[in-house]
Amino acid sequence: MKTTAKHGSAKRLNLARRETRAGWLMASPWILGFCFFMLTPVLVSLWTSFMKYSLLSKPKYTGLANYIKLLNDPLVAKSLGITLYYTALSVPLTIVLGFFLALLLNRKIRGQFIFRTIYYLPSILNGVAIGLLWRQVFNPDFGILNYVLNLVLPVGKVEWLNDPTLVIPSLVMVTLWGVGRTMVVNLAGLQSIPSVLYESAEIDGCPVWRRIWHITVPMMTPILFLNLITGFIGAFRTFTNAYVMTNGGPNNASLVYMLYLYQSAFQNFRMGYASALSWLLLIIVTAVTFLLFRTSRYWVYSEGGDIF
Repeated sequence: MKTTAKHGSAKRLNLARRETRAGWLMASPWILGFCFFMLTPVLVSLWTSFMKYSLLSKPKYTGLANYIKLLNDPLVAKSLGITLYYTALSVPLTIVLGFFLALLLNRKIRGQFIFRTIYYLPSILNGVAIGLLWRQVFNPDFGILNYVLNLVLPVGKVEWLNDPTLVIPSLVMVTLWGVGRTMVVNLAGLQSIPSVLYESAEIDGCPVWRRIWHITVPMMTPILFLNLITGFIGAFRTFTNAYVMTNGGPNNASLVYMLYLYQSAFQNFRMGYASALSWLLLIIVTAVTFLLFRTSRYWVYSEGGDIF
């Protein structure tokens, strides 16, 4: 019996080892890709942030000079302010609009799959194509937006992308056009809410708006929290629309942080300074994300307890 037990134990151990080796083998493409294409560039950028490096000359160690410089750079503060303004407008509007559209498309209406497809399609289009398309829409001379507005109200020729006060709201409008991705996530969350909760509330005579406020919204808070986190990170990483549509203009009114980082690296060839800018962005995003997770315990419903 002892020999049989030992043989069975050794067999299970060999099987576990083979499964472990097979698991590592199957995971190795991702691990190698992560090490070569993500971890290595991150470490190189950290090393470069302490250098004076222009791609055309040999890197020269300068210590904390790049970080001291960015703290005194007025364009860093301005680009951060513009990015915060863009984030404060785009993220809440995207969350609210995505939630509202999901509520509408969660109802059983004829052709709901067609409407879902129509609202989702813009979110899968190429970012450069979207920027070029909306640049024509905002054109003050022959853009369709001014044409439609003047049919309703005589607003004249509105300089959407050439007016410092309108350029960021214009970029936010482009972001809202791609709200379909948020809508789909909300729709999945709505369909996971137990129908028995609505049935009980309906039997008790609870009106629709109270069902939404006291059942739908609390049960959807984990999804809304997910959209808040991803929306905030995405807003701070916004680049394509500002680059294609305005290139930071007029007068740096749409110079978002990622665009300034790009200009520092690939137009001014200040790779060390751009690397320092990227690490400042990482610190800001990490700090705000941490704070959002800390506050989630007060308003996010979780069956398993606190999220963080």
